Amino acid sequence: MENHFDVLIIGGGPIGLACGIAAQEKGLSHIILEKGTLVNSLYHYPVNMTFFSSSERLEIGDTPFVTTLPKPKRAEALEYYRRIDQKFELNTHLFEEVVSQHQEDGIFHVKTTKNTYTAKYVIVATGFYDIPMHLCVPGEDLPHVFHYYNDPHFFTNQRVIVVGASNSSIDAALETYRKGAKVSLVIRGTEISPRVKYWVRPDIENRIAEGSIDVYFESQIKEILPQYTVIDTKEGVKQIPADFILALTGYRPNFDFLRQLGIEIPQEAPMIPTHNVNTMETNVPGLYLAGVVCGGLNTHLWFIENSRIHARQIITDILQKEKAVRA
Repeated sequence: MENHFDVLIIGGGPIGLACGIAAQEKGLSHIILEKGTLVNSLYHYPVNMTFFSSSERLEIGDTPFVTTLPKPKRAEALEYYRRIDQKFELNTHLFEEVVSQHQEDGIFHVKTTKNTYTAKYVIVATGFYDIPMHLCVPGEDLPHVFHYYNDPHFFTNQRVIVVGASNSSIDAALETYRKGAKVSLVIRGTEISPRVKYWVRPDIENRIAEGSIDVYFESQIKEILPQYTVIDTKEGVKQIPADFILALTGYRPNFDFLRQLGIEIPQEAPMIPTHNVNTMETNVPGLYLAGVVCGGLNTHLWFIENSRIHARQIITDILQKEKAVRA
Protein backbone atom coordinates (compact mmCIF):
# COMPACT_ATOMS: atom_id res chain seq x y z
CA MET A 1 0.00 0.00 0.00
CA GLU A 2 1.37 3.41 -0.96
CA ASN A 3 2.50 5.57 1.97
CA HIS A 4 2.11 2.65 4.39
CA PHE A 5 5.15 1.51 6.38
CA ASP A 6 5.98 -1.00 9.07
CA VAL A 7 7.81 1.68 11.06
CA LEU A 8 7.38 5.45 10.95
CA ILE A 9 10.11 7.44 12.71
CA ILE A 10 9.57 11.04 13.83
CA GLY A 11 12.92 12.81 13.99
CA GLY A 12 15.91 12.64 11.65
CA GLY A 13 18.67 12.98 14.21
CA PRO A 14 21.36 10.37 14.91
CA ILE A 15 18.99 8.15 16.91
CA GLY A 16 16.22 8.46 14.35
CA LEU A 17 18.71 7.37 11.68
CA ALA A 18 19.84 4.49 13.91
CA CYS A 19 16.21 3.35 14.22
CA GLY A 20 15.86 3.46 10.44
CA ILE A 21 18.99 1.37 10.00
CA ALA A 22 17.82 -1.18 12.60
CA ALA A 23 14.42 -1.48 10.90
CA GLN A 24 15.99 -1.85 7.48
CA GLU A 25 18.36 -4.57 8.70
CA LYS A 26 15.39 -6.65 9.86
CA GLY A 27 13.44 -6.24 6.64
CA LEU A 28 10.93 -3.71 7.98
CA SER A 29 9.85 -0.89 5.71
CA HIS A 30 10.42 2.54 7.22
CA ILE A 31 10.08 6.27 6.76
CA ILE A 32 11.90 8.99 8.71
CA LEU A 33 10.12 12.34 9.01
CA GLU A 34 12.24 15.36 9.97
CA LYS A 35 10.76 18.85 10.28
CA GLY A 36 14.09 20.50 9.48
CA THR A 37 17.32 19.51 7.82
CA LEU A 38 19.13 16.22 8.40
CA VAL A 39 20.27 15.95 12.06
CA ASN A 40 18.56 19.28 12.58
CA SER A 41 19.59 19.78 16.21
CA LEU A 42 23.27 19.19 15.45
CA TYR A 43 23.02 21.66 12.56
CA HIS A 44 21.88 24.35 14.99
CA TYR A 45 24.74 23.72 17.43
CA PRO A 46 27.38 26.49 17.59
CA VAL A 47 29.64 26.43 14.54
CA ASN A 48 32.80 25.81 16.57
CA MET A 49 31.36 23.21 18.92
CA THR A 50 33.50 20.24 19.94
CA PHE A 51 31.71 17.11 21.17
CA PHE A 52 32.39 15.78 24.64
CA SER A 53 32.27 12.23 23.27
CA SER A 54 34.96 10.62 21.17
CA SER A 55 34.04 9.77 17.58
CA GLU A 56 33.62 6.02 18.11
CA ARG A 57 30.90 6.70 20.70
CA LEU A 58 28.90 8.66 18.13
CA GLU A 59 28.95 5.88 15.55
CA ILE A 60 25.79 4.22 14.28
CA GLY A 61 25.18 1.44 11.75
CA ASP A 62 28.52 -0.22 12.59
CA THR A 63 30.15 2.45 10.44
CA PRO A 64 33.42 4.05 11.64
CA PHE A 65 33.43 7.78 12.36
CA VAL A 66 36.94 8.74 11.29
CA THR A 67 38.58 11.94 12.52
CA THR A 68 42.11 13.08 13.26
CA LEU A 69 40.94 15.01 16.34
CA PRO A 70 40.60 13.60 19.87
CA LYS A 71 37.01 14.88 19.90
CA PRO A 72 35.03 15.51 16.71
CA LYS A 73 33.61 18.90 15.79
CA ARG A 74 30.12 19.83 14.61
CA ALA A 75 31.10 20.00 10.93
CA GLU A 76 32.56 16.49 11.04
CA ALA A 77 29.44 15.11 12.72
CA LEU A 78 27.19 16.69 10.09
CA GLU A 79 29.26 15.10 7.34
CA TYR A 80 29.34 11.71 9.09
CA TYR A 81 25.57 11.48 9.56
CA ARG A 82 24.94 12.76 6.02
CA ARG A 83 27.08 9.92 4.70
CA ILE A 84 25.28 7.45 6.97
CA ASP A 85 21.94 8.52 5.51
CA GLN A 86 23.41 8.17 2.03
CA LYS A 87 25.17 4.86 2.65
CA PHE A 88 22.08 3.08 3.94
CA GLU A 89 19.76 4.83 1.48
CA LEU A 90 17.35 5.58 4.29
CA ASN A 91 13.84 6.73 3.42
CA THR A 92 14.36 10.16 4.98
CA HIS A 93 11.91 12.99 4.30
CA LEU A 94 13.33 16.38 5.31
CA PHE A 95 11.46 19.62 6.02
CA GLU A 96 8.30 17.62 6.62
CA GLU A 97 6.74 18.22 10.03
CA VAL A 98 4.26 15.90 11.73
CA VAL A 99 1.13 17.84 12.67
CA SER A 100 -1.19 15.10 13.98
CA GLN A 101 -1.73 11.37 14.37
CA HIS A 102 -4.52 9.03 15.38
CA GLN A 103 -5.08 5.29 15.52
CA GLU A 104 -7.72 3.21 13.78
CA ASP A 105 -7.85 -0.57 14.20
CA GLY A 106 -4.26 -0.65 15.46
CA ILE A 107 -2.88 1.41 12.57
CA PHE A 108 -1.30 4.84 13.06
CA HIS A 109 -2.49 7.57 10.69
CA VAL A 110 0.10 10.34 10.60
CA LYS A 111 -0.50 13.69 8.91
CA THR A 112 2.42 15.96 7.99
CA THR A 113 2.79 19.33 6.33
CA LYS A 114 3.20 17.50 3.01
CA ASN A 115 1.40 14.17 3.11
CA THR A 116 -0.45 11.52 5.09
CA TYR A 117 1.03 8.14 6.05
CA THR A 118 -0.01 4.99 7.84
CA ALA A 119 2.21 2.70 9.90
CA LYS A 120 1.97 -0.26 12.21
CA TYR A 121 4.52 1.24 14.60
CA VAL A 122 5.73 4.76 15.38
CA ILE A 123 9.04 5.79 16.97
CA VAL A 124 9.45 9.29 18.40
CA ALA A 125 13.08 10.45 18.35
CA THR A 126 12.57 14.21 18.51
CA GLY A 127 15.30 15.23 20.97
CA PHE A 128 14.99 18.28 23.20
CA TYR A 129 16.73 21.20 21.46
CA ASP A 130 13.68 22.95 19.99
CA ILE A 131 12.26 24.75 23.04
CA PRO A 132 14.50 26.88 25.30
CA MET A 133 14.04 27.11 29.04
CA HIS A 134 12.96 30.72 29.47
CA LEU A 135 14.11 33.06 32.22
CA CYS A 136 10.53 34.32 32.65
CA VAL A 137 11.59 37.89 33.37
CA PRO A 138 10.41 41.23 31.93
CA GLY A 139 12.25 42.12 28.72
CA GLU A 140 13.12 38.57 27.73
CA ASP A 141 11.37 39.11 24.40
CA LEU A 142 13.59 42.06 23.44
CA PRO A 143 15.51 41.59 20.16
CA HIS A 144 18.96 41.59 21.80
CA VAL A 145 18.11 38.52 23.91
CA PHE A 146 19.14 35.19 22.34
CA HIS A 147 18.38 31.66 23.57
CA TYR A 148 20.66 30.10 20.96
CA TYR A 149 24.28 30.89 20.22
CA ASN A 150 26.00 30.30 16.91
CA ASP A 151 29.08 32.33 15.91
CA PRO A 152 31.24 34.46 18.25
CA HIS A 153 32.24 36.97 15.54
CA PHE A 154 28.76 38.53 15.75
CA PHE A 155 29.57 39.78 19.28
CA THR A 156 32.89 41.46 18.50
CA ASN A 157 33.48 44.52 20.74
CA GLN A 158 30.06 44.12 22.38
CA ARG A 159 29.04 43.97 26.02
CA VAL A 160 27.64 40.46 26.42
CA ILE A 161 25.89 38.88 29.39
CA VAL A 162 25.92 35.07 29.29
CA VAL A 163 23.43 33.30 31.56
CA GLY A 164 24.20 29.77 32.70
CA ALA A 165 27.01 27.57 33.99
CA SER A 166 26.87 24.63 31.56
CA ASN A 167 28.97 23.74 28.52
CA SER A 168 26.97 25.91 26.11
CA SER A 169 27.25 28.97 28.35
CA ILE A 170 30.94 28.54 29.14
CA ASP A 171 31.84 27.90 25.49
CA ALA A 172 29.94 31.04 24.46
CA ALA A 173 31.59 33.12 27.18
CA LEU A 174 35.10 32.04 26.17
CA GLU A 175 34.56 32.31 22.42
CA THR A 176 32.94 35.75 22.51
CA TYR A 177 35.62 36.98 24.92
CA ARG A 178 38.29 35.92 22.43
CA LYS A 179 36.52 37.92 19.71
CA GLY A 180 36.78 41.07 21.78
CA ALA A 181 33.51 41.01 23.72
CA LYS A 182 33.25 42.31 27.28
CA VAL A 183 31.71 39.24 28.92
CA SER A 184 29.79 38.90 32.18
CA LEU A 185 28.63 35.49 33.37
CA VAL A 186 25.47 35.27 35.47
CA ILE A 187 25.22 31.96 37.33
CA ARG A 188 22.46 30.93 39.71
CA GLY A 189 24.63 28.45 41.61
CA THR A 190 27.87 28.79 43.53
CA GLU A 191 30.22 27.41 40.87
CA ILE A 192 30.76 26.43 37.25
CA SER A 193 28.79 23.27 36.45
CA PRO A 194 30.71 20.04 37.13
CA ARG A 195 29.53 18.87 33.69
CA VAL A 196 31.68 21.43 31.90
CA LYS A 197 34.19 19.69 29.60
CA TYR A 198 37.36 18.89 31.47
CA TRP A 199 39.62 20.62 28.95
CA VAL A 200 37.49 23.78 29.09
CA ARG A 201 37.21 24.15 32.87
CA PRO A 202 40.80 25.38 33.49
CA ASP A 203 40.37 27.95 30.72
CA ILE A 204 37.23 29.55 32.16
CA GLU A 205 38.55 29.39 35.72
CA ASN A 206 41.75 31.18 34.69
CA ARG A 207 39.86 33.85 32.72
CA ILE A 208 37.68 34.52 35.75
CA ALA A 209 40.65 34.55 38.13
CA GLU A 210 42.57 37.10 36.04
CA GLY A 211 39.49 39.31 35.64
CA SER A 212 39.14 38.89 31.89
CA ILE A 213 35.59 37.56 32.32
CA ASP A 214 33.34 38.89 35.07
CA VAL A 215 31.20 36.39 36.95
CA TYR A 216 28.22 36.80 39.27
CA PHE A 217 27.62 33.63 41.27
CA GLU A 218 24.41 33.09 43.24
CA SER A 219 22.79 35.62 40.95
CA GLN A 220 19.96 35.81 38.45
CA ILE A 221 18.53 38.28 35.99
CA LYS A 222 15.62 40.27 37.36
CA GLU A 223 14.76 42.45 34.36
CA ILE A 224 16.13 43.14 30.88
CA LEU A 225 16.04 46.66 29.46
CA PRO A 226 17.34 47.93 26.09
CA GLN A 227 20.51 49.50 27.49
CA TYR A 228 21.19 47.52 30.65
CA THR A 229 20.16 44.46 32.61
CA VAL A 230 19.05 44.30 36.25
CA ILE A 231 20.71 41.46 38.15
CA ASP A 232 19.87 40.27 41.64
CA THR A 233 23.22 39.31 43.20
CA LYS A 234 24.31 38.24 46.66
CA GLU A 235 25.71 41.77 47.11
CA GLY A 236 22.41 43.33 46.10
CA VAL A 237 20.71 44.49 42.92
CA LYS A 238 23.06 45.67 40.15
CA GLN A 239 22.52 47.31 36.78
CA ILE A 240 24.93 46.02 34.13
CA PRO A 241 25.18 47.62 30.67
CA ALA A 242 24.65 45.01 27.96
CA ASP A 243 24.37 45.03 24.19
CA PHE A 244 23.36 41.36 24.04
CA ILE A 245 22.06 38.69 26.41
CA LEU A 246 22.83 35.02 25.74
CA ALA A 247 20.31 33.16 27.91
CA LEU A 248 21.74 29.67 27.48
CA THR A 249 19.83 28.08 30.33
CA GLY A 250 18.95 24.80 28.66
CA TYR A 251 16.22 23.30 26.53
CA ARG A 252 13.35 20.86 26.90
CA PRO A 253 11.39 18.37 24.80
CA ASN A 254 8.17 19.42 23.12
CA PHE A 255 5.85 18.02 25.77
CA ASP A 256 2.75 19.39 24.05
CA PHE A 257 3.57 17.39 20.93
CA LEU A 258 4.19 14.21 22.94
CA ARG A 259 0.85 14.64 24.72
CA GLN A 260 -0.88 15.14 21.38
CA LEU A 261 0.44 11.71 20.43
CA GLY A 262 -1.23 10.32 23.55
CA ILE A 263 1.91 9.84 25.63
CA GLU A 264 1.39 10.32 29.35
CA ILE A 265 3.76 12.81 31.00
CA PRO A 266 3.78 13.67 34.72
CA GLN A 267 3.20 17.33 35.57
CA GLU A 268 6.01 17.28 38.12
CA ALA A 269 9.70 17.44 37.27
CA PRO A 270 11.55 15.70 35.73
CA MET A 271 8.46 15.03 33.54
CA ILE A 272 9.84 11.81 32.09
CA PRO A 273 7.40 10.50 29.46
CA THR A 274 5.80 7.16 30.35
CA HIS A 275 7.67 4.29 28.69
CA ASN A 276 9.02 0.82 29.34
CA VAL A 277 12.79 1.12 29.80
CA ASN A 278 13.34 -2.36 28.40
CA THR A 279 11.32 -2.02 25.20
CA MET A 280 11.00 1.82 24.98
CA GLU A 281 7.25 1.40 24.30
CA THR A 282 5.04 4.15 25.72
CA ASN A 283 1.61 3.84 27.29
CA VAL A 284 0.27 3.87 23.70
CA PRO A 285 0.73 0.35 22.27
CA GLY A 286 3.03 0.39 19.24
CA LEU A 287 4.31 3.92 19.98
CA TYR A 288 7.95 4.11 21.11
CA LEU A 289 10.42 6.69 22.38
CA ALA A 290 14.11 6.79 21.44
CA GLY A 291 17.03 9.02 22.35
CA VAL A 292 17.28 12.05 24.58
CA VAL A 293 13.53 12.74 24.52
CA CYS A 294 13.16 9.83 26.95
CA GLY A 295 14.71 11.86 29.77
CA GLY A 296 12.12 14.62 29.96
CA LEU A 297 13.67 17.56 31.76
CA ASN A 298 16.68 15.40 32.65
CA THR A 299 18.38 16.42 29.42
CA HIS A 300 21.75 15.15 30.69
CA LEU A 301 20.41 11.62 31.16
CA TRP A 302 20.65 10.44 27.55
CA PHE A 303 23.18 11.21 24.83
CA ILE A 304 23.91 9.79 21.39
CA GLU A 305 26.49 7.44 22.89
CA ASN A 306 24.22 5.76 25.44
CA SER A 307 20.87 5.94 23.61
CA ARG A 308 22.03 4.25 20.39
CA ILE A 309 20.87 0.98 21.97
CA HIS A 310 17.26 2.20 21.89
CA ALA A 311 17.07 1.42 18.18
CA ARG A 312 17.79 -2.28 18.66
CA GLN A 313 15.61 -2.47 21.79
CA ILE A 314 12.65 -1.10 19.85
CA ILE A 315 13.09 -3.18 16.71
CA THR A 316 13.57 -6.33 18.82
CA ASP A 317 10.26 -5.65 20.56
CA ILE A 318 8.51 -4.97 17.25
CA LEU A 319 9.78 -8.25 15.80
CA GLN A 320 8.53 -10.11 18.87
CA LYS A 321 5.10 -8.52 18.46
CA GLU A 322 5.05 -9.49 14.78
CA LYS A 323 6.07 -13.05 15.62
CA ALA A 324 3.29 -13.29 18.21
CA VAL A 325 0.73 -12.10 15.65
CA ARG A 326 1.81 -14.75 13.13
CA ALA A 327 1.85 -17.54 15.74
